[in-house]
Order: sequence, then structure tokens, then C-alpha cells
Amino acid sequence: MNKGELVDVVAEKANVTKKQADAVLTAALEAIIEAVSSGDKVTLVGFGSFEARERKAREGRNPKTGDKMEIPATKVPAFSAGKAFKEKVAPK
Repeated sequence: MNKGELVDVVAEKANVTKKQADAVLTAALEAIIEAVSSGDKVTLVGFGSFEARERKAREGRNPKTGDKMEIPATKVPAFSAGKAFKEKVAPK
């Protein structure tokens, strides 16, 4: 499912126009991205949590030459699925 298909489903379920659903979905995604990039954790109960995680510096290899190289530390976005989401995907 891509964003356009998600907008269609949200518009149908919420009984709003596709334009309104697209605006709300876009605003929600932008708000999550801004919050996580500023260091906040976004938790949507039952769905999951978005946060930035630290990745340590590590040693890697250049796949072409095989030479060792240092990969610097960085921050990466991370998502952890909530309990209800996990149970819906993999029922017990």
C-alpha cells in the first residue's frame, strides 16, 4: 500500500474527501518527523512508538576494494510496534 492508497482508505473510513484525508495524513507525518528529529519520542497507544536512536561508530569494509573503513556514529529513526499492532499482525 502506498500513500495514495492509504489516503483513499482513510477518506472512505473517515467519510471525508480525499483532499482532506491527504492534508491530515501529510500533517500527521510531518509532525511525527519534526518531533523525532528534534529528539522527542512519539507514542501512539496501540500502534507504536517513533524515536531517534544512536548508532555507534563501527568498522566496516569497502565492498569493492575490501579495505577497512570507519563508519561514523549517527542517529537513525526507529519504530517499535505497539502491543495491539503486534497481536493483529501475528495473532496467538
